[in-house]
Amino acid sequence: MFQKILIANRGEIALRVLRACKELGIQTVVVHSTADSDAMHVRLADESVCIGPPPSRESYLNIHQIVAACEITGADAVHPGYGFLSENAKFADILAAHNITFIGPSGDHIRIMGDKIEAKRTAKRLGIPVVPGSDGAITEEKEAKRVAAEIGYPVIIKASAGGGGRGMKVARTEADLEVALQTAKSEAGAAFGDDAVYIEKYLEKPRHIELQVFGDGSGHGVHFGERDCSLQRRHQKVWEEANSPALNAEERARIGGICAKAIADLGYSGAGTIEFLYENGEFYFIEMNTRLQVEHPVTEAITGIDLVHEQIRVASGGGLSIRQEDIKFNGHAIECRINAEDPRTFTPSPGTITHFHTPGGLGIRVDSGVYSGYRIPPYYDSLIGKLIVHGRNRVECMMRLRRALDEFVVDGIKTTLPLFRDLVGNPDIANGDYDIHWLEKYLAKED
Repeated sequence: MFQKILIANRGEIALRVLRACKELGIQTVVVHSTADSDAMHVRLADESVCIGPPPSRESYLNIHQIVAACEITGADAVHPGYGFLSENAKFADILAAHNITFIGPSGDHIRIMGDKIEAKRTAKRLGIPVVPGSDGAITEEKEAKRVAAEIGYPVIIKASAGGGGRGMKVARTEADLEVALQTAKSEAGAAFGDDAVYIEKYLEKPRHIELQVFGDGSGHGVHFGERDCSLQRRHQKVWEEANSPALNAEERARIGGICAKAIADLGYSGAGTIEFLYENGEFYFIEMNTRLQVEHPVTEAITGIDLVHEQIRVASGGGLSIRQEDIKFNGHAIECRINAEDPRTFTPSPGTITHFHTPGGLGIRVDSGVYSGYRIPPYYDSLIGKLIVHGRNRVECMMRLRRALDEFVVDGIKTTLPLFRDLVGNPDIANGDYDIHWLEKYLAKED
């Protein structure tokens, strides 16, 4: 087991990893920018190192500063959390060159899954069902028209190196295709420095289902069930739940078995999430995230397994602590992402929190690094906390969530709490009857 882990992140995920380290008796080091000197994870860590000014590129994305912090403090491993450098293959390679363990997969696996085209090829080779589409990057309009005619309209053009909805355009007819192709390429080049795009069949009313997987790097893999992340705004997840209201036990076991075998065959090490669009009983691979997900707590709630403990164990060479048959699913869990944003316009709302009170009681968990008097800096993601609720079934979970949202108080800034109070009372949400387009349509009606 590691002696000292450096946490290369901030906010609630840094605090989440810090807590896991303390439970395992591992010393902690956190890095921070000058804007985060008063952050909760900085206050609670055994050691902290300031690595630069507020801009991420000069601090949390500064690989040389982070490696230097490891050497200064004697940290023998780095946990990257999510975001920032968590899926940076170069970072993983540099740490390995300095004999520092990256708590995550190899640089090679990060590279494979970070390229959407190569990830799709790999998924297909491993037996994972994929969306019909081009085998590689599309460079010319003529080629785009040929592929679109083969798979049928509507089609969606996606950035190979992208995510978060950038470089993503829908074409419903051949007449739409030229503009969609050029716009997607232009957006992809501007956002990611790579204008490569590919084409897939566009599904009209899919759900977004993802499988939590783990590999030990030695040919063994397991899955921890699925999460339903269909409630999204601009391709960003807002509300996640496990298990999905749309799947039955047979479907769960089938797709879970496919994913666990794929991870084993790939020789993958650590946590990963295989993401699908799901429509009419069929799963279609869209991407794999080679890191811990924001929404991992709902999986922990229904399995009772600490996924960060498992990450650390695997990275230290201890292998997986559980077999597939040991993983049982208990009840239902929902996570709401609480952002410092206007609940109607979603404009960021940095500022000082004057009063912060979290809900409590059976089945309630709040992951947050903020507190009364904390000033939210304007430089980073607006996520300030996650409310995770667990119940014996979905009905109990929803009732508990309603109560928890009523108790949650954040004063001094605007947050998305009012949005969730609306959603929890909506009949479609109560019935689990929604898809990836539902929330944006709902918000458009509200306007």
